[in-house]
Amino acid sequence: MFRVKDIIHVYFMPGLAANPSIFEYINLPEDQFEMHLLEWLMPEYNETLVHYSERLCENVKHDQAVLIGVSFGGVVVQEMSKFLNLKRLIIISSVKCTDELPRRMRYAAKTGLFKMIPTSLLNYVDQFEKVAVGDFLKKRAVLYRKYLSIRDEKYLDWSLKNMICWKSGNPIKDLIHIHGDKDEVFPIKYIKGSIVVKGGTHIMIINRFRWFNRYLPEIILNGKINNYKG
Repeated sequence: MFRVKDIIHVYFMPGLAANPSIFEYINLPEDQFEMHLLEWLMPEYNETLVHYSERLCENVKHDQAVLIGVSFGGVVVQEMSKFLNLKRLIIISSVKCTDELPRRMRYAAKTGLFKMIPTSLLNYVDQFEKVAVGDFLKKRAVLYRKYLSIRDEKYLDWSLKNMICWKSGNPIKDLIHIHGDKDEVFPIKYIKGSIVVKGGTHIMIINRFRWFNRYLPEIILNGKINNYKG
């Protein structure tokens, strides 16, 4: 049995523009884990990703915690880990070095084309549901409206720039990477050394939550899944 002092504190960082409700279906055994949901801060003027990540660390109140980040949140927790003493660092639907970014993102970073992306369009996500045609688009529109709640253009421009222009050579030692083989944002063909979720898309933290509820406790405790076949 786990005593109170043995409880493992697990901090979750959502993806770009997403709120912590993307983790609403994630359940970890309460006799072993305590979940903490991190939220995005508004970036300061010309703030670096390193400084931003250091500020976020102020919300991690426990030593030897587990830090889990999704998508751009996965990049941020890697930067946060440089300032924390962690038990485990886990990224989901993300990348662990610049080489894992898809070619289109590396090209956008090199040419500066990312600056032309109209992030203000996210302000119209509420209207998308009204004009979406077909069940798939309507369901996606509902998801976007529910989970992508951060519409501040300053934050969106900053986040997009730091995601696409992130520079990281070698992956952090002992970093655990969980990735779906159907991820449309970060294609699996660029990803190396991950735990692969068959059929998992970029939003699998939401629509494949049962997989995470089954395997995440073992990953946190052991750093791997024994006898896992995908």
